[in-house]
Amino acid sequence: MISGHRFLFFVSILVFLSVHGRRSVVSAEPVLFDPTRVIQLSWRPRAFLYKGFLSHGECEHLIDLAKDKMEKSMVADNESGKSVMSQVRTSSGMFLDKHQDEVVAQIEQRIAAWTFLPDENGEAIQILHYENGEKYEPHYDYFHDKTNQALGGHRVATVLMYLSNINKGGETIFPNSEEKFTQVKDDTWSDCAKNGYAVKPAKGDALLFFSLHPDATTDSSSLHGSCPVVDGEKWSATKWIHVRSFERTETQNLGGECIDKNDLCSKWAASGECQKNPRFMVGTKASSGYCRRSCNVC
Repeated sequence: MISGHRFLFFVSILVFLSVHGRRSVVSAEPVLFDPTRVIQLSWRPRAFLYKGFLSHGECEHLIDLAKDKMEKSMVADNESGKSVMSQVRTSSGMFLDKHQDEVVAQIEQRIAAWTFLPDENGEAIQILHYENGEKYEPHYDYFHDKTNQALGGHRVATVLMYLSNINKGGETIFPNSEEKFTQVKDDTWSDCAKNGYAVKPAKGDALLFFSLHPDATTDSSSLHGSCPVVDGEKWSATKWIHVRSFERTETQNLGGECIDKNDLCSKWAASGECQKNPRFMVGTKASSGYCRRSCNVC
């Protein structure tokens, strides 16, 4: 016979476990990261690989959120900051909303715990899909134009999460890495991957690298790209993290002053860019557009 006090004690234990031990039905991973899974790859650039950062279920969940909403990927023009089509980047992609659901929020919290960078400094997660032959030529994640630098400052770090395995190709390559001559590669690597230090995509793994030095100056060794897919298809998720709050900037722009962020906005609007390129001109739920005033949306 269990006494009343003992019964209440067991009930309280069950409640505690149900609240504090509860995890998403999709994710079996805790929010806090496990440092024993992190491997230091390079110091120039500063790059680290987290084995098993995402669970299988989390990878599938992110793909399911994005697969019916993909658009051709774009790049930022170095002069204007405008998003433009380019053969430099031939993948398809889309942005999730920040904290879109419980699973996405847990992943974002885990990224903040791993990088020691505030969640509010991060952009929304971008899901990318590369089919056979598709690639992203070597580039920098920090900005050359003043327009993008005004939105939370430079991107200081990138977390690249691999959502699928791939038979060959699709490696992330660092052509300027000091480690490029120390890495031995056999025939399982693509020809592209042999031109620098490379990381093979493995479902659930995450690559963290920094585009800035600790003194906040740009790091030229952070030049990186995605090698063409040779056999299979590649799904990945990217989280860019800024020097300052990106979230606060977007909130202020969405709810505050109605402004254009580029001197060419009126010209672009007159040529029909508000309708042709609404993601850049007007914006989305995740981020404010560059030309909201000229597009007459505020």
